[in-house]
Amino acid sequence: MQRLYRKRIVLGVGGGIAAYKSAELIRRLLEHGAQVRVVMTRGGAEFITPLTLQALSGHPVHMDLLDPAAEAAMGHIELAKWADLVLIAPATADLMARMAQGMADDLLTTLVLATDATVAVAPAMNQAMWRDPATQANLELLKSRGIQVFGPASGSQACGDVGLGRMLEATDLAWCAAESFKRQALTGKHVLITAGPTQENIDPVRYITNHSSGKMGFALAEAAAEAGARVTLVTGPVHLPTPDRVSRIDVVSARDMLAACEAAKPCDLFIASAAVADYRPEVVATQKLKKDPTTGDGMLLQMVRNPDILATIAGRADRPFSVGFAAETEHLLDYATRKLKDKNLDLIVANDVANPSIGFNSEENALTVIDRQQHQTLFAQTSKGKIARQLVAFIAERLNQVQ
Repeated sequence: MQRLYRKRIVLGVGGGIAAYKSAELIRRLLEHGAQVRVVMTRGGAEFITPLTLQALSGHPVHMDLLDPAAEAAMGHIELAKWADLVLIAPATADLMARMAQGMADDLLTTLVLATDATVAVAPAMNQAMWRDPATQANLELLKSRGIQVFGPASGSQACGDVGLGRMLEATDLAWCAAESFKRQALTGKHVLITAGPTQENIDPVRYITNHSSGKMGFALAEAAAEAGARVTLVTGPVHLPTPDRVSRIDVVSARDMLAACEAAKPCDLFIASAAVADYRPEVVATQKLKKDPTTGDGMLLQMVRNPDILATIAGRADRPFSVGFAAETEHLLDYATRKLKDKNLDLIVANDVANPSIGFNSEENALTVIDRQQHQTLFAQTSKGKIARQLVAFIAERLNQVQ
């Protein structure tokens, strides 16, 4: 259940009597650290009030596709991007039929079409409706499109019938939601990841650094752990909690980071997402530097190159599969391609940090991955957590092809 920690779950509530279980499901998801937003159909609101689910989730319940306040910011698209999982519970026969036909006639079905998150349904209906060939055909169609199905269970139903069609209990659904994040593409692999900025001291008070927050690297570490890897995260100074099941090593300077990476080897995969300072002051003053009246308004610092961590690790005879990041403000793909070749990398991840919505300290990212054959793969803008899982899955596929 730890896999639910910090996951973003949109809970879709359809129009069935089992909607009363959605209240308990919200509680279970929150208990395990998930963030929950609720989208209800009109039918769902007939069985349980939006106010109840708002009070439990701590957020307004979304119902209207054409809500003027939400649509000003394209509310359904924002929810679609926000979600790591869209869980529809209860999923009625009607709702499953509309999903199977790709309809977008309310907020929930529109969100399902707009999201690239995992979508899961928890069927809830009368046993005869569940057995009907039309429902079973819709079920198979949804499965063929990658939609996960949680349940149903068998037992007494509200109508008095007994059989398959009961929605799973809240505890079981929370467990299924946690399992949906289980990825094992990196089982048995040691993944070494660098994250955050480095700091290069000028004197005991001042240093040179950059704006990297470490969010992307930490998201990658979490995604790699979810994929079954043993993860070592070497990070510069950041204010982020350590992801679950990740071994963290804190460093300050580029030389510290290289030493920590060397000590953490051997590894199967090296992902260098840290924003490492290229230069450091040649001499670090032992006392705070004072203004020198003889130099006027200027101050000269003699700088020397830092070791290139990525090129060093990727250049070893026992090199791991090596993935670099190119954070650029111009000529993004040209500079990234050059870095891929110069540093002997397997993949380079290009990130346009001039765009404030996906630059340093942002909550979202959009990336282009380039391989040695100069094939480009675009990852559209979404949350860093979601794009990290997409990127780790892509890297794992490439890694497993060469090992």
